[in-house]
Amino acid sequence: MQPPFMVSYSITRKCNLKCKHCYSGSVDEPAPDELSTEEALSLINDLSKWGIGLLIIDGGEPLCREDLFDVISYASSKGVRTTIGSNGTLIDEAAARKMKEVGVMAVAISIDGADAQTHDSFRGVSGAFADALRGVEACRKAGLPFQFNTVIRKETLPQLGDLLRMAVQYGADAAEFFDLVAAGRAKEECREQVLSNAERRQAMEQLAELQAACPIVIRVPGCPMYPLLLQQKQVKPKHFSPELLRRVPYYGRGCAAGMPMGYVMVQCNGEVNPCMLLQIDLGNIRKQNIASIWVNSPVLAELRRRELLNGECGRCDYRLTCSGCRGRAYEETGDMMATDPGCWLAPETRE
Repeated sequence: MQPPFMVSYSITRKCNLKCKHCYSGSVDEPAPDELSTEEALSLINDLSKWGIGLLIIDGGEPLCREDLFDVISYASSKGVRTTIGSNGTLIDEAAARKMKEVGVMAVAISIDGADAQTHDSFRGVSGAFADALRGVEACRKAGLPFQFNTVIRKETLPQLGDLLRMAVQYGADAAEFFDLVAAGRAKEECREQVLSNAERRQAMEQLAELQAACPIVIRVPGCPMYPLLLQQKQVKPKHFSPELLRRVPYYGRGCAAGMPMGYVMVQCNGEVNPCMLLQIDLGNIRKQNIASIWVNSPVLAELRRRELLNGECGRCDYRLTCSGCRGRAYEETGDMMATDPGCWLAPETRE
């Protein structure tokens, strides 16, 4: 069976911010059971042998972990293409140069508002917006490619155009807009910010229309319906080949959680989940090789059988090319194979 294209590894729970939506429940101290340096390097060995396409190291805030550069340097030596997911606040020019030196291919920096008030209120620390933009500038000066990551929520719905313009003006290579799902800390702290289905459709249609003239690729994790719009609207980017749009998550493949050539994640303590939004325990790499978990997990076996999808998702013409967000279905219904309640296409979820 093919491995996932992308693996994310939440290298630490420690973080210097207090984000309302945090899917990993990060705090200001590392988890007591985080993988040691030796265990992290063993994971890298396994990923290298497995032949994955991309490793994303995130957290928490990965720059809070002291051995981060050692782990990345080892990954580079093993031929594992590695990127970083960061809040940007701890990236100065020295850190940016070091990341480039050890082989980081790109950094995804979270920009969760087009102004300080919107960003800082969501990220939980005053001054985080200015610090994140300094991190962006540090990456630019170091010649380290970066992208903007933004959580789409009710508060940022009116700012999508401005956020995209910011990404272009600062020199980002791409912009990722994450559809907010009420998982992790978001269940308690910002559930009211989750888009309605009508708002979600509005946001996705706006992004699809903006993509035509936008010089960078727009990606939307958490919303497999977005690529359908790109195809239905026959979006033809003016500044790059339309083939690049096929690299947008879910394009023609549906929800990537646990899928061959898709995605899987490793928590800081070694627990493996299908996705950061679908946090079902598949096993732990301390007890079982990640490739073995991938092949033998009964949960993944069920997840991969699209014919087992329930309700409207099971009957939908886009069952194979969309299949809905399995994480949102699980969080809202307790059934990972249920109809995605965030889909505006399904009659039973339409608003």
